[in-house]
Amino acid sequence: MDLRAIYNQVITENSRSKEHRHPVEGCTCSLEGVNPSCGDDITLQLRVKDGVIEDAGFLGAGCAISQASASLMIDLLKGRTVEEAKRLIDTFFKMIKGEISPEELEELEDAAALQGIAHTPARVKCAVLAWHTMEEALDK
Repeated sequence: MDLRAIYNQVITENSRSKEHRHPVEGCTCSLEGVNPSCGDDITLQLRVKDGVIEDAGFLGAGCAISQASASLMIDLLKGRTVEEAKRLIDTFFKMIKGEISPEELEELEDAAALQGIAHTPARVKCAVLAWHTMEEALDK
């Protein structure tokens, strides 16, 4: 199986996964993110305690890329400190811009499956929606 097929499988599985599609009990932040160009709409909920993302979930609807991206992001960031999460969000944006080193790409774990989206400009907004929403939520 080639790398592109593996990445497509990761995206497909995460777009359908229900693991992170839930309201967060005791959430400390809830923020909606909308992509008006295609209709993707997510509400990201976080529970942050002592500078650590204890839990995260999302609700909403959208294309497979936006839904997979939200799921992959939560997998990567849940349990991390806010500072570490912000660094990884910046790394994700570097990947989307094509400005990432192999070492940084490895840090993104399964979220690296979205690297190919950078070559499809119409889908970039779908892929970054959850990440921009998370970045804004962590800044609050």
